[in-house]
Amino acid sequence: MLTKKQHELLMYIHRHLERTGVSPSFDEMKDALDLKSKSGIHRLITGLEERGFIRRLAHRARALEVVKLPDAAVPKRADLGGATALRPKFSPNVIEGKFLGGSAPPPPSTRENFSLPLYGRIAAGTPIEALRDHSNHIDVPASLIGNGDHYALEVAGDSMVDAGIQDGDTVIIQRCDTADNGAIVVALVDEQEATLKRIRKKGNSIALEAANPAYETRIFGPDRVKVQGKLVGLLRRY
Repeated sequence: MLTKKQHELLMYIHRHLERTGVSPSFDEMKDALDLKSKSGIHRLITGLEERGFIRRLAHRARALEVVKLPDAAVPKRADLGGATALRPKFSPNVIEGKFLGGSAPPPPSTRENFSLPLYGRIAAGTPIEALRDHSNHIDVPASLIGNGDHYALEVAGDSMVDAGIQDGDTVIIQRCDTADNGAIVVALVDEQEATLKRIRKKGNSIALEAANPAYETRIFGPDRVKVQGKLVGLLRRY
């Protein structure tokens, strides 16, 4: 059995993952449940983890995964002690491309690592000039790679720490030119500065939000910001 707050938090995390592809930050969860401090969120997450409804993932920008939902939440379910195991959606784990000569290598899902171009350092604080260095590559777990084109960037700064992204981390970016509200994206500002931020759209304005109260949200007109990709994974060295 879940408490009312545990159930609310579980469903909020599930909906956020469905919408953005990453779990919400502790501040977002605190605000969504109208709690006064993040310590209450920590206790609720621990309770959900102990009951097997969520698990923490290593080496990810957002370290939560919903494992199962209460019976009433999902129409198609298998009875597992009063809870519903989530049925994973089929999603081919392949990067499309042409191979010249010989046999094509196996898809990422069948290999331990996949080599991605490492373009340079992306500011998670003050925007910096976009880097396009094609000479460097980095091996990343194939499990972090989905459909489409991907690249990696090294994070510089601390403005996304509340989203679990620290200075020196390597972020895995899926190349795209659009993103849902609330997604963490690589945004190109005025065709010359790149930054890693959460994007919010309202009317004709685009907000680039930090995940650190020390940094202000920046507001731009729609013609000044271009999405260059969205966050899909994170690597960290200790």
